[in-house]
Amino acid sequence: MHEIIEVGLTVNGRPHELRIEPRETLGEVLRDRLALTGLKVSCDSQVCGACTVLVDGLAVSACTYLAVDADGRSVRTVEGLAVDGRLTPLQQAFIDHAAFQCAFCTSGMLMTATALLEENPAPTREEVVTGLEGNLCRCTGYAPIVDAVLAAAAATAEATA
Repeated sequence: MHEIIEVGLTVNGRPHELRIEPRETLGEVLRDRLALTGLKVSCDSQVCGACTVLVDGLAVSACTYLAVDADGRSVRTVEGLAVDGRLTPLQQAFIDHAAFQCAFCTSGMLMTATALLEENPAPTREEVVTGLEGNLCRCTGYAPIVDAVLAAAAATAEATA
């Protein structure tokens, strides 16, 4: 019999009390228990970035981050980006710049880029490239993704000016 523990976390602004096994990853809990399937689990070794979510604003790989470590924390997934059905400037820029093809990496890219833009609202192209290094994309060649992040930064700066 496996040990069961209770954790409390806020996911996309909603509190959740869960009974989990200490070995469960945040990715497993988000996908299997909370049905938040926007994050993809691919490598299970913190290499591809497809499972990226934000924990207290920091990008983490949900495939290796233990759910117990999210106890008392705030978690944001790709499902939590749009507000009242309105896409964020970053999400819109991904559409406008065709920054996805198969879309497997898209949620992880969006979450990593969200963390990047929250930390640095006006990144250079080099800073975007560096910021996205931990996220793999096999389809786009990265240029449209980088262009989308830069366009979102510019749109956000324009909207707040």
